[in-house]
Amino acid sequence: MKLPVKYLLAAIGFMLLFVGSVYATHELFTAQIAGANDFLPRWVGAKLFWQEGVDPYSQVTTETIQEEMYGRLATPDEDQALFVYPFYTIFLLLPLTWLPLAYSWIQAIWLVILQFSLIGGVLLLLRLVEWPPLPVWLLAIILLWSVIFYNNTRTIILGQFAGLIFLGLVASLLALKQGHDVWAGILLSLTTIKPQMSFLLIPALLLWGVMQRRWRFVAGFGGAMGVLLSASFLLLPGWLAGFWTQMTAYPGYTFTGSPIWVLTGYYFPQLGKPVETGLIVILVGYMLAMWWRLRRVTAVTPEFLLIIGLTLVVTNTIVVRTATTNYIIMYVPLFLGLQVMAERWPRGNVWAALFFLLSTIGMWTLFLATIKGNLEHPIMYLPLPIGLLLLLTWGRNALIGRKAASTLS
Repeated sequence: MKLPVKYLLAAIGFMLLFVGSVYATHELFTAQIAGANDFLPRWVGAKLFWQEGVDPYSQVTTETIQEEMYGRLATPDEDQALFVYPFYTIFLLLPLTWLPLAYSWIQAIWLVILQFSLIGGVLLLLRLVEWPPLPVWLLAIILLWSVIFYNNTRTIILGQFAGLIFLGLVASLLALKQGHDVWAGILLSLTTIKPQMSFLLIPALLLWGVMQRRWRFVAGFGGAMGVLLSASFLLLPGWLAGFWTQMTAYPGYTFTGSPIWVLTGYYFPQLGKPVETGLIVILVGYMLAMWWRLRRVTAVTPEFLLIIGLTLVVTNTIVVRTATTNYIIMYVPLFLGLQVMAERWPRGNVWAALFFLLSTIGMWTLFLATIKGNLEHPIMYLPLPIGLLLLLTWGRNALIGRKAASTLS
């Protein structure tokens, strides 16, 4: 069967845009600045394994990564640049480990992949929340926001895998919405590359899948995870122990805890650990109560997205170590709220556009006013999760409609 000409032209146009973006990114950025420090350790670890069979969790790999990053071994007070990702991350990076290119070109390719992932994820998100057809000017603002908003730009510059997790998560939810359950499960399994971003989301979705008898979704996730884990243990039987060792060492060389810790341990240290623990218990308890209500939600509706959105916000609010790059998964409840605003408020599209513009200016202004050396200030961890928690609790009725809200009360 012949491929329609329009699809062929679209594919050619996409490839030309990708190649052009890589060239521009290399010439304007990566050729002058070696960076993507969240990508480099994973790429070096994958390259050493595929080309030399070296364990990515070994000391040899760690020292090689540090030499690449610092030109020397890291001091104890610096980022130790461990591989610290599940072993099956190397399958994702396999094509990039054999390209006969300098790291500046590899970095440029990866950064463009992340740019496209963020733009693609936002486009899918607009479909997921059923935002009505957008005027061209608003769509242009949203797509620009998808790469220049603080959290998004930081994701790209650091080479953070969070961009791919965001795309995979939104694609999984959209596949569920459209009834492609097996694909939804497979896509969800890919979010485990960064388990701190999905460790609460996965049980929530699987619980819903079981309660709604969406067995193909559950089987798709289980089968994909089975393949990833089996291949990992076949290639490196002891990888799990190495991964666990590095993961438990990770909090020792990172500098900022969860948003709850920022409040109770940084700004108000007099509150201490008991208040921090109490707030975590309250948030998790509220989240679990909302999970139980999933049994009444038979499809990917606004109620479903509200509960999943709350789960994503709680995930980033309570996890021992998070990052502002990880916050991009919280765009699910954010866009749910913006869609309601655009649909129900007079001149709603204008208000939505103002949000995108002011949020971008506001977050970058806050960052520039508070940055210390090359470290972002802990205050950057607060605006998005706190704002969304308020939206998802006190604004619940507005998000899902009063009639739907009554079924969740």
